[in-house]
Amino acid sequence: MPRFADVGGYAMGLSLSARARGIAPSPTLSIDAKTKAMVSRGEDVINLSVGEPDFDTPAEASLAAVGAIASGFTKYTAVAGIPELRERICRKLERENGLRYEPDQILVSVGAKHSLFNAILTLVDPGDEVVIPAPYWVTYPEQVRLAGGVPVIVETDESTGFKITPEQLRRVLGPKTKAVILNSPSNPTGAVYRREELEALAEVLRTCDCYIISDEIYEKLIYGVEHVSIASLDEEIFARTLVINGFSKAFAMTGWRLGYTAGPKEVIRAMTSLQSQSTSNPVSIAQKAGIAALDHFDPGVVEEYRARRDYVLERLRNMPYITCAEPEGAFYLFPNVRQLLGARYREVLIETSDQLCELLLEEARISLVPGTGFGAPRNIRISYATSRVNLEIAMDRLENFLAEVRR
Repeated sequence: MPRFADVGGYAMGLSLSARARGIAPSPTLSIDAKTKAMVSRGEDVINLSVGEPDFDTPAEASLAAVGAIASGFTKYTAVAGIPELRERICRKLERENGLRYEPDQILVSVGAKHSLFNAILTLVDPGDEVVIPAPYWVTYPEQVRLAGGVPVIVETDESTGFKITPEQLRRVLGPKTKAVILNSPSNPTGAVYRREELEALAEVLRTCDCYIISDEIYEKLIYGVEHVSIASLDEEIFARTLVINGFSKAFAMTGWRLGYTAGPKEVIRAMTSLQSQSTSNPVSIAQKAGIAALDHFDPGVVEEYRARRDYVLERLRNMPYITCAEPEGAFYLFPNVRQLLGARYREVLIETSDQLCELLLEEARISLVPGTGFGAPRNIRISYATSRVNLEIAMDRLENFLAEVRR
C-alpha cells in the first residue's frame, strides 16, 4: 500500500507555477495573524496593524442579511450582482459622487480587493506597465505582477503630501502604460487628493492612452476636506476610469466581502465574464446587507476617528526620533522613523523598519506594520481603528520604548 504522506510534489519532480512562487504574501495580514496568535496565547499585545474598523456593521444591514437567510435568499444570483444592489449603487454614485452609471456598468464582487483583481486581470497583458504611486497599498504591485504586468513605482514622500505630482506622472507615462492607479484617501498615508490636484493629473493623463483605476474605498472617512472622484472631472476621464469601492471600511463590513467596480460598459462586461469563471456571484446574503448599509452610514464614526487621529498624532509629535504628517483621510498614520534607523534599542542595532516593528512587537507588545511592504521603508503604519484606551496604552508603550533608544 503506498504511503501517501511520503509522496511529496517536489519529490516527484513537480513544482508550483512561477506565478505562485513569485507572489509575496500580504505583510499586513501576516503581521495581523502573528499578533492574533500571540493574543490567543494570552500575551498582552495592542494590535495597531490591521485596517479593520472596530465598529459594528450597521444593525439594518445585519437584519437585512438575517431576513435574506430566513426567506431562503441563499441561491446563486446574477454574476454581476442582484439588480436591486446595482441600481442602488448607481443612485449612490450619482448622488454622492456626481457619477452617472447604468446598472450594466456596475460589477459587484467579493470585496474591493477582488474588484481590483478583476480590473487588473481584465486590462493588463504581459509586459504592460501600470503606474503606482508609492507609498501604495501592498496588493497593487502584486496583482499587477500576477497579470504579467510591470509595476512602475513612483516614489512620493512628505514633501508632496505623499501625492504624485503632474511632473512625476508625465515622466513615467509611455507607450507601454496600460493603467494608472490612484488611491484617495490613501492606505497607508491617509493622503487625500484635492480637486485641483486631480485636474492637474488629468491634464497629463489626457496625453496617454491608458486607463485610470481609482480606489475610493476610504471615501467616507475624511477629515475637513472634500472627497473628489477623478472620474467626475469630465467625460473623457470618466470614460477611461474604473471606480473601485466597497463596504468594508465605511460600513465596518470587512468579513462580509462585498465590493464593486463602476466603469465603461465593455470593460465591466469583460470583468463580469472573468468573475463568472472564478467566484461566480458575490454572496447572496451580503448583497442584501449591502443594500441596507448604503442607507445607514453613521457620520459619528468619522468624528470618532478624527478624535483618535488627533490624539495619536499629538502623542507622536512629542516623541523623539519620529516625525509624522497629518493624514486627511482613512484611519492610518504613517510616521517617518528614519532617525531610528542606525540607533540602538538597548544593545540591538535598529537597521530597518521591519526590524523596528519586530522589536516593538516583542519588547513593547505593540503591533505595527513596517513601511517596506508599502514601498516606503523609512516609515511605519499605525492603524487607529481601535479604542482610545488601546491607543493610549500603545502610545505609552511606544514612548517608553523610545526612551531606551540611543543614537
